[in-house]
Amino acid sequence: MTDSNSLLEEVERIGESIGDAVLERSGRAAARVQERRAIPVDLLETEGEYLAIFDAPGATASDVQVRYVEGEVLVRIDRFREFREGYQMRFPGRGLALDGSVELPEDAVVTAEDATATLTDRGTLEVRLPRVDTAEVSSA
Repeated sequence: MTDSNSLLEEVERIGESIGDAVLERSGRAAARVQERRAIPVDLLETEGEYLAIFDAPGATASDVQVRYVEGEVLVRIDRFREFREGYQMRFPGRGLALDGSVELPEDAVVTAEDATATLTDRGTLEVRLPRVDTAEVSSA
Protein backbone atom coordinates (compact mmCIF):
# COMPACT_ATOMS: atom_id res chain seq x y z
CA MET A 1 0.00 0.00 0.00
CA THR A 2 2.90 2.37 0.65
CA ASP A 3 4.01 2.08 -2.97
CA SER A 4 0.59 3.21 -4.23
CA ASN A 5 0.55 6.06 -1.64
CA SER A 6 4.01 7.17 -2.79
CA LEU A 7 2.91 7.00 -6.40
CA LEU A 8 -0.24 9.00 -5.63
CA GLU A 9 1.79 11.63 -3.76
CA GLU A 10 4.22 11.87 -6.68
CA VAL A 11 1.37 12.31 -9.17
CA GLU A 12 -0.15 15.06 -6.97
CA ARG A 13 3.22 16.81 -6.71
CA ILE A 14 3.70 16.69 -10.48
CA GLY A 15 0.15 17.99 -10.99
CA GLU A 16 0.82 20.92 -8.64
CA SER A 17 4.09 21.64 -10.42
CA ILE A 18 2.37 21.67 -13.82
CA GLY A 19 -0.40 23.91 -12.42
CA ASP A 20 2.18 26.33 -11.03
CA ALA A 21 3.98 26.48 -14.39
CA VAL A 22 0.72 27.11 -16.26
CA LEU A 23 -0.28 29.89 -13.84
CA GLU A 24 3.13 31.53 -14.10
CA ARG A 25 3.17 31.40 -17.90
CA SER A 26 -0.38 32.71 -18.26
CA GLY A 27 0.42 35.48 -15.75
CA ARG A 28 3.50 36.51 -17.70
CA ALA A 29 1.46 36.47 -20.93
CA ALA A 30 -1.18 38.71 -19.30
CA ALA A 31 1.58 41.10 -18.18
CA ARG A 32 3.04 41.26 -21.70
CA VAL A 33 -0.40 42.06 -23.15
CA GLN A 34 -0.80 44.86 -20.59
CA GLU A 35 2.64 46.23 -21.47
CA ARG A 36 1.77 46.33 -25.19
CA ARG A 37 -1.41 48.34 -24.62
CA ALA A 38 -1.29 52.08 -24.15
CA ILE A 39 -1.99 53.36 -20.66
CA PRO A 40 -5.61 54.56 -20.54
CA VAL A 41 -5.84 58.36 -20.49
CA ASP A 42 -8.48 61.10 -20.33
CA LEU A 43 -7.80 64.58 -21.71
CA LEU A 44 -9.75 67.49 -20.22
CA GLU A 45 -9.49 71.21 -20.84
CA THR A 46 -10.48 74.54 -19.36
CA GLU A 47 -9.79 78.01 -20.64
CA GLY A 48 -6.58 78.00 -18.60
CA GLU A 49 -5.10 74.51 -18.99
CA TYR A 50 -5.20 70.98 -20.32
CA LEU A 51 -5.34 68.08 -17.87
CA ALA A 52 -4.24 64.60 -18.95
CA ILE A 53 -5.17 61.86 -16.47
CA PHE A 54 -3.32 58.55 -16.93
CA ASP A 55 -3.99 55.32 -15.05
CA ALA A 56 -0.89 54.65 -12.94
CA PRO A 57 -1.75 52.12 -10.21
CA GLY A 58 1.16 51.01 -8.09
CA ALA A 59 3.52 53.64 -9.50
CA THR A 60 5.80 55.79 -7.39
CA ALA A 61 7.32 59.14 -8.38
CA SER A 62 10.63 57.47 -9.24
CA ASP A 63 8.80 55.06 -11.60
CA VAL A 64 7.34 57.82 -13.80
CA GLN A 65 8.79 59.75 -16.75
CA VAL A 66 6.76 62.49 -18.43
CA ARG A 67 7.75 64.36 -21.60
CA TYR A 68 6.08 66.82 -23.91
CA VAL A 69 7.07 66.47 -27.56
CA GLU A 70 5.46 68.31 -30.48
CA GLY A 71 1.95 68.58 -29.06
CA GLU A 72 1.93 65.20 -27.34
CA VAL A 73 2.27 64.19 -23.69
CA LEU A 74 4.35 60.99 -23.41
CA VAL A 75 4.36 58.89 -20.23
CA ARG A 76 6.56 55.93 -19.29
CA ILE A 77 6.01 53.98 -16.07
CA ASP A 78 8.56 51.39 -14.95
CA ARG A 79 7.00 49.72 -11.91
CA PHE A 80 8.63 47.13 -9.69
CA ARG A 81 7.26 44.19 -7.77
CA GLU A 82 8.12 44.38 -4.12
CA PHE A 83 9.38 41.24 -2.45
CA ARG A 84 6.82 40.11 0.12
CA GLU A 85 8.31 38.10 2.97
CA GLY A 86 6.65 34.69 3.27
CA TYR A 87 4.78 34.92 -0.06
CA GLN A 88 5.41 33.04 -3.28
CA MET A 89 4.54 34.56 -6.67
CA ARG A 90 1.67 32.55 -8.16
CA PHE A 91 0.40 34.79 -10.97
CA PRO A 92 2.70 37.60 -12.18
CA GLY A 93 -0.05 39.35 -14.15
CA ARG A 94 0.81 43.05 -13.76
CA GLY A 95 2.73 44.73 -16.54
CA LEU A 96 5.81 46.51 -15.24
CA ALA A 97 6.87 48.66 -18.23
CA LEU A 98 3.91 50.77 -19.32
CA ASP A 99 3.70 53.51 -21.96
CA GLY A 100 0.99 55.98 -22.84
CA SER A 101 0.46 59.20 -24.71
CA VAL A 102 -2.15 61.75 -25.59
CA GLU A 103 -2.11 64.35 -28.34
CA LEU A 104 -3.36 67.82 -27.59
CA PRO A 105 -5.68 69.47 -30.13
CA GLU A 106 -3.87 70.92 -33.16
CA ASP A 107 -4.62 74.49 -32.11
CA ALA A 108 -3.36 73.98 -28.54
CA VAL A 109 -0.65 76.37 -27.39
CA VAL A 110 0.79 75.44 -24.01
CA THR A 111 3.70 76.32 -21.77
CA ALA A 112 5.37 72.92 -21.36
CA GLU A 113 8.03 74.37 -19.02
CA ASP A 114 5.27 75.21 -16.51
CA ALA A 115 3.60 71.80 -16.71
CA THR A 116 3.22 69.71 -13.56
CA ALA A 117 2.78 65.97 -13.04
CA THR A 118 1.26 64.58 -9.84
CA LEU A 119 0.62 61.01 -8.70
CA THR A 120 -2.64 60.80 -6.78
CA ASP A 121 -3.76 58.47 -4.02
CA ARG A 122 -6.36 57.15 -6.48
CA GLY A 123 -3.67 55.58 -8.69
CA THR A 124 -3.66 58.19 -11.42
CA LEU A 125 -1.04 60.50 -12.86
CA GLU A 126 -2.33 64.02 -13.51
CA VAL A 127 -0.37 66.11 -16.01
CA ARG A 128 -1.40 69.78 -16.10
CA LEU A 129 -0.31 71.94 -19.05
CA PRO A 130 -1.06 75.67 -18.78
CA ARG A 131 -2.51 77.18 -21.94
CA VAL A 132 -0.98 80.25 -23.50
CA ASP A 133 -3.38 83.07 -24.35
CA THR A 134 -3.18 83.14 -28.15
CA ALA A 135 -4.04 86.87 -28.15
CA GLU A 136 -0.81 87.49 -26.19
CA VAL A 137 1.19 85.35 -28.63
CA SER A 138 -0.13 87.11 -31.76
CA SER A 139 0.44 90.64 -30.33
CA ALA A 140 4.05 89.91 -29.36
